[in-house]
Amino acid sequence: MFKEKIQIFIDGAVRYFNHTPDKSVTVGTPYLAESDDPIALDMTGLIGISGPNKGCVYFSAPRILLKHLLLSIGEKDTSERNMIDMVGEVANTIAGNARSSLGKDFMISVPVVIEGPPTTIHLPIHSRAYVIPVTWKSYTAAIVVCLEQN
Repeated sequence: MFKEKIQIFIDGAVRYFNHTPDKSVTVGTPYLAESDDPIALDMTGLIGISGPNKGCVYFSAPRILLKHLLLSIGEKDTSERNMIDMVGEVANTIAGNARSSLGKDFMISVPVVIEGPPTTIHLPIHSRAYVIPVTWKSYTAAIVVCLEQN
């Protein structure tokens, strides 16, 4: 994947977290993931991608990050349901921001939320997956971008 495409996802994550009252988001150095062992934390919002760019992007975070993210936007209900909605919203926003940069042919699905270890995430074999570490407050999450090379 081109460095520019990874930067689009990094920029989307920074923009998302900069809309919270605590703008202390930092992004670590992206690294290549093992396709047979995708990274996942407590909750994962997965977006399928089709069109010229096929693959997926997902946001995975610990529950505590999602709880504090809800509180930071003024939501007092930090129930499991709202945390599920939040992880899906973050993934959808990051993918949507990428779509506005990569064009209308960058087709994204609705988010699918997975709780716990990803027994159903199988990264495409002929694609490279990049992990983008994200730290907000003192919590670490990850954005994983896996697109076919073109």
